[in-house]
Amino acid sequence: MLSLHSAVKRNPRGRIGLAIAGGGPIGGMYELGALRALDEALDGLDLTRMDCYVGVSSGAFLAAGLANRIGTAEMCRTFITGTSDDIVFQPETFLRPNFGEAMRRATALPRLYFEWLQSLATQPHKALSWSNLMRRFGGLVPTAMFDNRGMERFLRDIFTRRGRSNDFRTLDADLFVVAVDLDSGEAVRFGEKGWDGVPISQAVQASAALPGLYPPVEINGRHFLDGALRRTMHASVVLERDIDLLLGINPLVPFDATRAPAQGEGDSLGLADGGLPAVLSQTLRTLLQSRMQIGMEKYPRQYPNIDQLVFEPNSDDSELFFTNLFSFASRHRVCQLAYRNTLADLRRRADVLRPMLEAHGIGLRDDILDDPHRSILDGLDAQPRMTETTARLRRALDDVDRIVAGRHRAGRVR
Repeated sequence: MLSLHSAVKRNPRGRIGLAIAGGGPIGGMYELGALRALDEALDGLDLTRMDCYVGVSSGAFLAAGLANRIGTAEMCRTFITGTSDDIVFQPETFLRPNFGEAMRRATALPRLYFEWLQSLATQPHKALSWSNLMRRFGGLVPTAMFDNRGMERFLRDIFTRRGRSNDFRTLDADLFVVAVDLDSGEAVRFGEKGWDGVPISQAVQASAALPGLYPPVEINGRHFLDGALRRTMHASVVLERDIDLLLGINPLVPFDATRAPAQGEGDSLGLADGGLPAVLSQTLRTLLQSRMQIGMEKYPRQYPNIDQLVFEPNSDDSELFFTNLFSFASRHRVCQLAYRNTLADLRRRADVLRPMLEAHGIGLRDDILDDPHRSILDGLDAQPRMTETTARLRRALDDVDRIVAGRHRAGRVR
């Protein structure tokens, strides 16, 4: 599903921003599929050369990777086919039980138990009340199921090799990663002045710290959680950067069971039949979508001269809804679904999109859009194996090519 706003008055400077929302591991894989479709179908668009990026939660992984010039093909080789010679992805890195915190908190049990016995002797009714028990022993429960320190090490390794950077201040483009301060509820934009000294890997770890799944991340004496707790996509961060075109991706929308195709004769897709998991999933999606819609309805009025494109799943897609948000096993299927959905959106709205995108130097590739058998695996041939030296050389040559091409374009304009 594609939502778009055409600029009232365009300023064709070619400044493009990308906003990527959160959505757990599966949401991140949906976003990767959508990004791969855009990368292939939009001629003249280089997702690793945008002017501004903002990422939230799982979207922060992708935004930070693109800002470090890791292309969608390499990301697909990393997360889908496993054929990357650069990045080795192991799902267990992200799903290690949070034993360390559990053991640290358990050391307080003898002291708390002794104090409770003392209160039981003096005030038995108060000591046995549920509120008192929760207040006294609630701190023994770990803040999350999984340990996210491995996530930060994984990213730090990637961003400190092959000419990439783990420092916001040395990137070629503006990158912002949003997280929420646990104690104040304030949204913090890592990458902004005052917060740009935080390593990118740690900022992404904080932005992806979904409550209950991963523990809060301590940075500069403050504890941070998932950036989606305040807003879904934080597109305003990009829109405020004086861009001309916004591309946004949101992987979570409420499921419309009334429009979903029946799975068989007499089958019903009533969500109540799915029990608590289905109810909670629908609640989460509805809350996130409603907040995003409020913002997206205001943005055309606040930024009337910016073209805005936001890609989302179809609301009647039962396959995506009933896939566990935190499962890595379904990543290939979800990427392919997003890839096909995004190509279909571009094809359906081609008449409107073509002149809009041409104003920004971008064309639609009809050979990609019109191929009914196109797969996300097409075009993912393994790249020649590179050493650290050859990777840095290739990056430098790419910079030279871009400078030369820019000078040629400037000469034609004059």
